[in-house]
Amino acid sequence: MILYNVTVNVDDSVHTDWLDWMKTDHIPKVLSTGKFEKATLSQVLVEEEMGGTTYAIQYRSYSRAALDAYYQEDADRLRSEGLKRFADKILAFRTELQIIDEYTVNFN
Repeated sequence: MILYNVTVNVDDSVHTDWLDWMKTDHIPKVLSTGKFEKATLSQVLVEEEMGGTTYAIQYRSYSRAALDAYYQEDADRLRSEGLKRFADKILAFRTELQIIDEYTVNFN
């Protein structure tokens, strides 16, 4: 399983608009590509020297092939929508994480 992580620092001047757009437009569009089974939107709880608010969005892909297909078929188009709308008010970087194992608490 591969996690596609996008970390974004958002300028205060567009924060409310960006967060609404992510929840109601961008994340649903990414999921509608069929390459991910779910997404998690988290706020990073560390104050950045540059200001703004930082978020991490983790998309759980079905496979390496699904993530590669997303890059080839969808990523440029979906990224450009955010850049057109928010321009220099957001700063994003992306990482890929390979899930090695998952654990849950067992109280029995």
